[in-house]
Amino acid sequence: MSEQVVLITGAARRVGAATARALHANGARVVLHYRQARDEAALLAAELEALRAGSVALVDGDILDIDRCAAIVDEAAGAFGRLDALVNNASSFYPTAIGSITAREWDDLVGTNLRAPLFLAQAAASHLRESRGSIVNIVDIHALQPLRGHVVYTLAKAGLAGLTRSLAMELAPHVRVNGVAPGPVMWPDGAGTFETAECDRVVAQTLLERAGSPQDIARTVAFLINDAPYITGQIIAVDGGRSIYL
Repeated sequence: MSEQVVLITGAARRVGAATARALHANGARVVLHYRQARDEAALLAAELEALRAGSVALVDGDILDIDRCAAIVDEAAGAFGRLDALVNNASSFYPTAIGSITAREWDDLVGTNLRAPLFLAQAAASHLRESRGSIVNIVDIHALQPLRGHVVYTLAKAGLAGLTRSLAMELAPHVRVNGVAPGPVMWPDGAGTFETAECDRVVAQTLLERAGSPQDIARTVAFLINDAPYITGQIIAVDGGRSIYL
């Protein structure tokens, strides 16, 4: 991926950071987007710059702001003079039970998981057409089979799955658009989101009988960007076989 430039949203930690490391290890120059995790983003940038100087840029911004989405893409493309791939990774995740869903939760979950990927892709489209690049959206296996108690998150990821296929059609033949749907890869932050017994049940109902790692997702993203020139409009489940039980 030498000389390729990839913008990764939510790149400071977890799956985003693992994706940045994997793409960087493959030779890409990476633009790390963050919103609040400035210190973590700076540490990751320093780590990668120590491996290859002049290969990392930072961009901040709230992707709930549509105008800022366009600016993020412009800054990313301007950092190295081109843009070859966009990884829509940034996401909010928390339960929303029917009867207590608020407009704030709707705006946040739909905004980060669906609206922002659309407007980021729209802003990036001209750059990606020029470079014959690609988009990878981080979806979720629950886009197809709902996660109980997470109504708004589920519908937002279902929308992102639909957006992935629609963008693949709209941006063809010059830009490929695919998705990666993680299963039990990394338990979400926040005490009480999942109890230990629930985590154990999910792992037990996974064919490989173990949780995955952020690196599993990162390797698949790297494959779709760099080694899959005839794949577009697809969503690859990386879930250890968990979706067999859904």
